Amino acid sequence: MSTSISPGMADGGLPAAGVPTVRSARRRLAFDGIGIMVSGVGFGFVYGLTARTDAGFSPIDVMAMSVFVFAGAAQFAAIGYVAAGVPWPVIGILTGLLNARHVLYSAALGPWFRGRSFGERAVAAQVLTDEVFALSLSHFRRLGRFDAFGYWFAGIVVDFIPWFLGTLSGVLLGDAIVDPERLGLDVIFAAAMAGLAVGLITGRRELVAAVVGAVVGVAVSLVVSPTVGIIAGGFVGPAAGLLVPAASAQDRAPSGSQALADRYLMPRSLKEAPPEAEEKR
Repeated sequence: MSTSISPGMADGGLPAAGVPTVRSARRRLAFDGIGIMVSGVGFGFVYGLTARTDAGFSPIDVMAMSVFVFAGAAQFAAIGYVAAGVPWPVIGILTGLLNARHVLYSAALGPWFRGRSFGERAVAAQVLTDEVFALSLSHFRRLGRFDAFGYWFAGIVVDFIPWFLGTLSGVLLGDAIVDPERLGLDVIFAAAMAGLAVGLITGRRELVAAVVGAVVGVAVSLVVSPTVGIIAGGFVGPAAGLLVPAASAQDRAPSGSQALADRYLMPRSLKEAPPEAEEKR
């Protein structure tokens, strides 16, 4: 009869040497999440404000999008597309391409969720973001096993609640502002999108996609129209990125592997060496 020992666990269920206790690992998780909470409130505020003032969304539309979509970069992109008059089917396709990286995130986290119920995995997928992926994967690897509390803390406390509160404050302020341009708030959306775009560039494929998409988008906007330019850049940029050869073995890592998780772990400051897995038979 075989007995599997969880990674990082010694005989008797006690932490192996060098593996932190659950309490200390959770403290580290909370500490790492402080900056993300602050930025979440800030970006959520900008989203709520610009969705009201630029895209003309109703308060219910704005808040519902933060609850049911809950994907910062895609939400920012969507309100920009709406403001530019891009058709809804095209918006769905473009934001879907933007969020395609979440397939890789979920594949990397999948082995850690093995044995969990379908309902739990479905809700976990709903709160999965770049930040939640980085925090939770680092936490699991640091601890050497899955920690449900750690994942939900990262997803709900660190990411969702600050984003939701930031969105709400942006909506409330947006209703009180009559002329955003007079206050210089018309540049907030562009600045926020630029900041998010830089954070998504993790390799030369992403860099090529961003540069080509921007060049094509601007060129077509000047020649044809801004709406057509946005659509052209949104499709041509990712296509150009896919044509770039893989830079290393990590780019060709199989789905769900630790190498793939390393490749897409953001922010990079949260990377850590994985714990050594043990299995005794």
